Amino acid sequence: MACENHRGILHAMSDQQCTQQGIHASNTPRGFSCGIQLVIQWTVGTVLVVLMGSWLVWWTIHLQRQFAEDEIRAACQRVMPDTVQRCVDTVVIQRGGARR
Repeated sequence: MACENHRGILHAMSDQQCTQQGIHASNTPRGFSCGIQLVIQWTVGTVLVVLMGSWLVWWTIHLQRQFAEDEIRAACQRVMPDTVQRCVDTVVIQRGGARR
């Protein structure tokens, strides 16, 4: 008997929440519907993910180039210590990189 009474109270509470939500939704002036809010949230989320992903790709490429240049600079320092910058520029150009 106690379980049935408890279920009745829960059912009444859920009905009360539904009517409160219904009243609240009808009182808001020209609010966005759930569907439009969901589309906006997904769009904003997608744009943020694309921006973060493209930044990570750019950062990875930048780090890779920096490490490669550091290796070239170290090799040029060992081979031609007097003209390191000229050696680095020559190797970078030969590998297809751009001039500074």
